[in-house]
Amino acid sequence: MTDPLDFTGRRALVVGGSSGIGNGIAQAFRARGAEVHVWGTRASAEDYAEEDGSDLAGLHYTQIDVSDPAQVDAAPGFERLDICVLCQGAVEYGRAEFEREGWDRVVQVNLNSVMDCARKFRSALAAAGGSLQIVSSTAGFHATIGNPAYGASKAAAVALVRNLAAAWAGESIRVNGIAPGFVATKMTKVTTEHPKRLEDALQRIPLRRMGTPADMAGASLFLASPLAAYVLGQTIVVDGGLTLQ
Repeated sequence: MTDPLDFTGRRALVVGGSSGIGNGIAQAFRARGAEVHVWGTRASAEDYAEEDGSDLAGLHYTQIDVSDPAQVDAAPGFERLDICVLCQGAVEYGRAEFEREGWDRVVQVNLNSVMDCARKFRSALAAAGGSLQIVSSTAGFHATIGNPAYGASKAAAVALVRNLAAAWAGESIRVNGIAPGFVATKMTKVTTEHPKRLEDALQRIPLRRMGTPADMAGASLFLASPLAAYVLGQTIVVDGGLTLQ
């Protein structure tokens, strides 16, 4: 029997795959035989050597700052792309997102660049009958006090999944999404590095633990596999029950 989670001979791109959730997803596909490309903002893969949650071994790295549409347009493309995971993300603290500059920076990465990347790889995904995945957040389903741009952009990303899924299904592109809950990454250090905040956060999660990049990778592998051949336009919440409260 063929293993539905064997991606040998498949090509994957993980935007934001240099660290955190995206890196966990990238390495999960590599471990199952895929040729995996990742985009990150630093000059080379070596620049992530000391980064926690970053393992670029066996991955093909390209420096692209997706907040700049010109860089996305000029980036190398593919004739065929089986899996494209858009995992870029930005957040600003200290109420910076209430100001126009902070709002614009976060929305540019979390929403505008997602559409830029989806548009760029549409034909390559169609040629392969591929899977496009947009990684949003449970923030798309509840308020994020102090981070209006983050919450609004993630809610918009969930809506974008539905819209692109309906628009591109006829081209054999399956568009779905993943909404991670509380995962330990550099973006959540504002909580994980403060014991009281961390304790309060864990109390809101029925499973009483943080999620891991591997937890998110499991959902991504499923969505890219034949097991999800009839799943379209869905954003799977992977949060240990956080949004049940």
